[in-house]
Amino acid sequence: MLTYALHSIRKSQAPQPRRILAIGAHPDDLELAVGGTLARLAVSGHEIKAIVMSTGTNGGDPKVKINEAKEGSTLLGMGDCTVYDFEDTNLEGDLTGMIKAIENKIRSSNPDSIFTHSANDQHQDHHAVHLATLRAGRRHPAILCFESPSATSEFSPQVFVDIDDYVEVKNSAIKIHDNQEKKPYMTAERVSGMAHFRGDQGKLGNAEGFEAVRFSAFKGAF
Repeated sequence: MLTYALHSIRKSQAPQPRRILAIGAHPDDLELAVGGTLARLAVSGHEIKAIVMSTGTNGGDPKVKINEAKEGSTLLGMGDCTVYDFEDTNLEGDLTGMIKAIENKIRSSNPDSIFTHSANDQHQDHHAVHLATLRAGRRHPAILCFESPSATSEFSPQVFVDIDDYVEVKNSAIKIHDNQEKKPYMTAERVSGMAHFRGDQGKLGNAEGFEAVRFSAFKGAF
């Protein structure tokens, strides 16, 4: 049962609404890595779209996981979530196809800012999505890389987003992925602990940290 909903937070209209594109490898990646920030951006009046590059076949029933991805994105306030069917655990095997898909999404949604996986991530799918995003967005002025549970010790955030009011809704979105709940990094305690840790680094209460590839269009979004 969900314990928290985004509609319980008063929404506002940003002075300069932005278009945000979030790109993940698997159906639960965005909720885990950037859920608090996406919820904050949604509440602030920004338009958010998401793409997930695989159905996560190796982690359960793909139909169920697609529905979970869409439910999670809705709970976080995202306007649209497209799930592609590139091969789970072998996304690097079709890097060209992913680049083309991401290029098409960038062209159609014209995002001001993009979130994606970090290069400092030991999961091969996450790393492949990072490479595909950077190539597809090679001319894009604002790309931030988020921290997945499989990030390496080299992950070094320069940007911290305050998610004090959004940790609970992030955890609620993660809970939607029932078939993943036995994984230790899916627990509310682990998610909250990471938010505290990054908050301490950023001199905030709770935070999510990001590596900046390019940052200009993010300024003023929060």
